[in-house]
Amino acid sequence: MKLFLLFGMIVAAVGQVQSTQPKADMIFLHGNIYTGVVVTSSSHEIKRADAMAIRGDRIMAVGRENEILELKGPQTKVVDLGGHFVMPGFNDAHVHLAEAGLQRLSVNLVGVKSLAEFRDRIRARAQKAEPGEWIVGGGWDHTLWPEKKLPSRLDIDEVTSDHPVFLQRIDGHIAVANSRALQLANISSRSSNPPGGQIDRDAAGQPTGIVRETARRMVAAVIPAPNHDQQRRGLEAGLQELAQWGVTSIQDYSNAEDSQLCWEEFQVLEELEREGKLTARVTEWLAFDDPLETLQAHRAAHPQSDKMLHTGMLKGFMDGSLGSRTAAMFEPFADDPKNSGLARYDQSKLTQMTKERVNAGFQIGFHAIGDRGVQMALDAFAEAEKEARQKKVKAADGEEDFRLRIEHAQVTTPAQVAQFKELNVIASMQPSHVLTDMNWAVDRLGAKRAAHSYMWAEFVTQGVPLAFGTDYPVEPVSPFRGLYAAITRMSEDGKKQYFPEQKLTMEQAIRAYTIGSAFADFADQQKGTLGPGVLADFVVLDRDVTSADPASVLGTKVLRTVVAGQTVYEVKQSF
Repeated sequence: MKLFLLFGMIVAAVGQVQSTQPKADMIFLHGNIYTGVVVTSSSHEIKRADAMAIRGDRIMAVGRENEILELKGPQTKVVDLGGHFVMPGFNDAHVHLAEAGLQRLSVNLVGVKSLAEFRDRIRARAQKAEPGEWIVGGGWDHTLWPEKKLPSRLDIDEVTSDHPVFLQRIDGHIAVANSRALQLANISSRSSNPPGGQIDRDAAGQPTGIVRETARRMVAAVIPAPNHDQQRRGLEAGLQELAQWGVTSIQDYSNAEDSQLCWEEFQVLEELEREGKLTARVTEWLAFDDPLETLQAHRAAHPQSDKMLHTGMLKGFMDGSLGSRTAAMFEPFADDPKNSGLARYDQSKLTQMTKERVNAGFQIGFHAIGDRGVQMALDAFAEAEKEARQKKVKAADGEEDFRLRIEHAQVTTPAQVAQFKELNVIASMQPSHVLTDMNWAVDRLGAKRAAHSYMWAEFVTQGVPLAFGTDYPVEPVSPFRGLYAAITRMSEDGKKQYFPEQKLTMEQAIRAYTIGSAFADFADQQKGTLGPGVLADFVVLDRDVTSADPASVLGTKVLRTVVAGQTVYEVKQSF
């Protein structure tokens, strides 16, 4: 009898322990879950599962359905995935969110196919504008036009001369202004080029309306800044698009030309977070050129422990872009023999500023597209790392691991790739740029240099950390264009290919878009894979991109986007 009672007490105790075990808030069943976790260190196989449990903003468990159902409680919500493909949420390592949102709310010139269409869109906006109102926007790409000729102030003056007009090229490195805008900016035949910039002029010495690199600031400085309501609507529009494309995290430099405006936009993001309306994780970059005291104050203004929103690296610009022929090159452009691009810094000043900021514990990422720009960044990093290690400076993660980055790195030499590896510099690249640039990159660079452009496979082979993004709105934010570009290096119509030896496998491309981007942001222990304790950020797709025909990847649809365990986008009745 005593033995029977003792057995009963044991059973009751076990039952009590089981009943008090934490249960899942949500369980996802019947899925094809690509965890991003490598099965063994010697294998490229990625662990798969068919069910996942979520509690709060974290993943409890990933595995077989019978195992996961043990975590089901009376309040657990169960979602049937219907066999659909699930993967870690995309982490876009390079976006300009506010610029993208405001562009959608202003004159959107993305995809314009001719100068006539360019002018028609401006005319339509001018007809709705208030008297004297500035007309701004961007996204035009003259290489898509039959004449492939840059627009001028006169082209716009014929459409409207009453409204000042300022329109950025799609790469964000040159812009065109009409005569009224140039007048308000005091740009005339007597104006000097600013350091790191250029005012284009005609044969008579008059400004054509094209302003390059830092010269754009001369016009931007007299444009009324967007007010709080406009900033918020722009950011909300951008966030909505991120969710629709399965982007759960971004590394953002909202406004590349105005650090004060960029900080105001960060404060709007804080506002959205307080209201529970921030639908993607945001790491906001700060301006490398700002005074160190300002940078330290901004870093301290928002807790770094906040996994949804915080400040991150310092962004600086070495040069411009290939499309604008402002990338800093060692040798002139093949199609512009008198032009080697525009370098933004004197090397000694750059190196000194880099040392100062690394010693203050900041991560740094330098925009560098041309091989000369890349070398400027690498040389500054080499000196800064050497001094920081001597001083035992701690980086953002508390270790001597600074995770210095070069953004774009489009034209590099094999020796530079080796230097990336030696210095542990991250290559933060945007594969979808190839889809646009392959139409003219060989003309710009010549075949020999072009063969060493967009060298994703070479970086991976040499063991250089690779992080992928889109440079949105320079390219659409769709990560599927990037995956397609990375694994095919072919035009979207499949008719043209660009140096295919630099292709990646789909697994390598996904890794660069997830855990690789997280590593570049000191967040690889928190996200980028799907496993116990990791943040519950994932996407459900209409196809398994790891086995789909490469051409079909472009047509991939997002069925559900989940951030911190909360669904932020869903196609109704999709599964």
